[in-house]
Amino acid sequence: MDWIMQPETWIALATLTALEIVLGIDNIIFLSIIVGRLPKKQQPKGRIIGLGLAMLTRIALLLSITWVMGLTATLFAIFSHPVSGRDVILISGGLFLIAKSTQEIHQSLEGTEQAMKSGSAGSFAFTMVQIAVLDIVFSLDSVITAVGLANKVEVMIVAIVIAICIMMLASKTISDFVDEHPTIKMLALSFLILVGVTLLAESAGYEIPRGYIYFAMAFSVSVEVLNIRMRSKAAKPLHLHNTLPVDDDSI
Repeated sequence: MDWIMQPETWIALATLTALEIVLGIDNIIFLSIIVGRLPKKQQPKGRIIGLGLAMLTRIALLLSITWVMGLTATLFAIFSHPVSGRDVILISGGLFLIAKSTQEIHQSLEGTEQAMKSGSAGSFAFTMVQIAVLDIVFSLDSVITAVGLANKVEVMIVAIVIAICIMMLASKTISDFVDEHPTIKMLALSFLILVGVTLLAESAGYEIPRGYIYFAMAFSVSVEVLNIRMRSKAAKPLHLHNTLPVDDDSI
């Protein structure tokens, strides 16, 4: 247990926790949008269970890291391009993200959002299945990143638990903000499509730095937040006060 007192351990823990939060941004955005389909009273439970599933998935992948690393072995080839188990998962996750985000955009634009909330697609079990499927895809990058930065599995697990707890605290705020501002929701769905395309590109061997995507996402959201503030100020009623002096001779 001497490794607990080593400064390198704490530096690795802090770095890993920050990276887990950054890599979980797309996960929490997807979770916020999908959980928004549930009735109001089920949404808090859905967010907690969804993030809990993400934590369990990442820890399970860490504990089976040999199997995860084995996913890079070639299974078959398409047009001389080797395809591994990791590529198959990325392709499935990318297609699912693109299809689901496109469906959400269509429902929002066509005005069928409220109808879907009362249908089977808004059921709690179906929502949890969707979250569980994407948790596997989103967890791959974070687990592989964790293995590259830390040597101790215990440090990786602690970093994941801390990061998920922080995301649990922030999930309601993010969900409420997305629900209250349709433009933010549309922007988030558009970026989820971009993430899906990125997953497909990575499965084909094209590495796209996630930093570019996250920077574009942060910049676009920042601009939209400024637009929201400007619109809210413009919508406020103006209260005119009569400050002109009264002419006694005119009375």
